[in-house]
Amino acid sequence: MHKLLLLVILPFYLVSCTTMHDHGGKIPLVEVDGSFLYREDLNGALPSGLSKKDSLLFAEHYIRNWVDERLLYSKAKDNIPDNAEIDKLVKSYRKSLILHIYQEKLINQKLVKEVPDEEIQNYYEANKDIFVLDHGLIKGLFIKVPLTGSQLNKVRKYYKMETEEAVDFLEKYSLRGAVSYEYFYDKWISVSDILDRIPIKVSDPEKYLLKRKQIEFKDSAFYYFLNVTDYRKPGEQEPYELAKEEAKDMLVNMKRTDFLKKMKDDLYQQAVSKNRIINY
Repeated sequence: MHKLLLLVILPFYLVSCTTMHDHGGKIPLVEVDGSFLYREDLNGALPSGLSKKDSLLFAEHYIRNWVDERLLYSKAKDNIPDNAEIDKLVKSYRKSLILHIYQEKLINQKLVKEVPDEEIQNYYEANKDIFVLDHGLIKGLFIKVPLTGSQLNKVRKYYKMETEEAVDFLEKYSLRGAVSYEYFYDKWISVSDILDRIPIKVSDPEKYLLKRKQIEFKDSAFYYFLNVTDYRKPGEQEPYELAKEEAKDMLVNMKRTDFLKKMKDDLYQQAVSKNRIINY
């Protein structure tokens, strides 16, 4: 922290004004055309954790940027005399900003963001054409062991099995004899991610896995074993466990839209009933 450093920083920026000006207790560092940059503003902008040297450098750049911005703004005002269009844009932006903040405040107060799992599941099932895979996914098990590894016959036997005994053996074996081991019977991973670990050159990895649920391959140094227990092709529906969050977000956005539409309709009907809308 070097906030106190700015008590004495860059003294050549300090300005003595010949005219009286109420700074509200703040200490001015520099003035441009009647606008002041105060030491308190600089302190507030200074990142924490900087060294003394970096604090000085930051302060110098910050002050220079502040001065440049004021000078450029002054030049721009002189060269854009017609401010009517700017005032119109500012007014429009202000209205949009007020509407946005108000709507977000209402939504946060009134709209329940938690969506029941059953509702998400129903939306997922009713919109299968939305949740479509553009790449293949698999579930299974992969293990890579040296050619000189022990108990290779047991590895060759157990990698094809999903029993507790098989998984227990492979997990323990991986701690001492495997170069790489990944258990993903309970989650989906990309086909390309797993095939990147096996040095088999195939033009169509998706098709390759469709024909081979179990792969054993070796090169000059390692054996590679892959057991595929489930598979989703590109173009098929994305698994629910992967699509759930996206489906939930879509439902929340739909509820937002419906909520805002109902609110606008209610306001309109209230205005009509009170003769606040006059059509000419």
